[in-house]
Amino acid sequence: MKPAGSIITETYTSRILRNNPLGDPAEREFPVYLPPSYFKNGNRRFPVVYLLSGFTGKGIMNLNVSFLSENIHQRLDRLIHEKKMKEMIVVMPDCITKYGGSQFINSAATGRYEDYLVKEIVPYIDSKYRTIPQGSSRAVCGKSSGGYGAVILAMKNPEIFRLMCSTSGDMSFEYCYQPSFPSFITDIENYGKGHKAVANFIKKELNYNQPKPKHFFNIINDIGMASCYSPNPAGMKAKGYNFDLPFDLNTGELIREVFDKWLKHDPVRLVGKYEKNLKKLNLIYIDAGIYDEFSLHAGARIFCDKLRKKKIKFIHEEFKAGHMNIQYRYDRVFEIISRHIKNQN
Repeated sequence: MKPAGSIITETYTSRILRNNPLGDPAEREFPVYLPPSYFKNGNRRFPVVYLLSGFTGKGIMNLNVSFLSENIHQRLDRLIHEKKMKEMIVVMPDCITKYGGSQFINSAATGRYEDYLVKEIVPYIDSKYRTIPQGSSRAVCGKSSGGYGAVILAMKNPEIFRLMCSTSGDMSFEYCYQPSFPSFITDIENYGKGHKAVANFIKKELNYNQPKPKHFFNIINDIGMASCYSPNPAGMKAKGYNFDLPFDLNTGELIREVFDKWLKHDPVRLVGKYEKNLKKLNLIYIDAGIYDEFSLHAGARIFCDKLRKKKIKFIHEEFKAGHMNIQYRYDRVFEIISRHIKNQN
């Protein structure tokens, strides 16, 4: 019988997320994977990987079982058994919000999710489990918005995360976000006109009622990103929601002032600002499918070109697929992390 790792479901009550702007729970459950040898040697310490979920996802969803597809528990056990990855602790946090996601950053519209991870969850895990509590033994990775979060967290906090892997992470916002703006203005008209339509969508659709309309994801994606990149707490009273959208709700014309706020969070525009931090990282791995529906393969190429010009070391790979159902790329991610992460001396 193959050795198996264990899944522990953690419950953590956050001080930082208490009284967050959306009234989302401050108490979060999230799974922690402990490798097969964890309980066999009480003195051994292990590297840690933080696996971030994509938009509308949270950590516990990695445990879902589906036909002909491994969940994360099965995948990690297999990779360790095949000696494709080292034994590591894998933490899968919950950073979801009412609007679909936090992008793992601090926002006045959603809450302080970067601080939640860096100042609360990482110290909590290090205090409770036999981790190697140093940046060179700690990685952050994810796909889609999780990949974006990995890039942002590592470039801003290299003392915490010295290894970063992004699979199809959000980059080059003109390509990955802006093409959906014209569709939003017609989709949102199902709920009325102007600001009232947005407020009505939030009131009517952000609940457990099913089925959701076909236009749901396009609307919630733009709302979710606006809540992270262009928060506006004063808008709650004036418009019925606490963020600014980067386009005119009637014509779709780009509102440059607002979209510029988004671009300040775009990884391709942050390389220069965080050049020194990026050079401290022991691993930068950027991965994307060449048929990505959000053109994230182009964003990855642009990001890597900027790294190259700054003489920052990185690994860039592409694969023949789109954006969906690419969990199999985690095989490569954990293999690459294993080659670069530091074990206990």
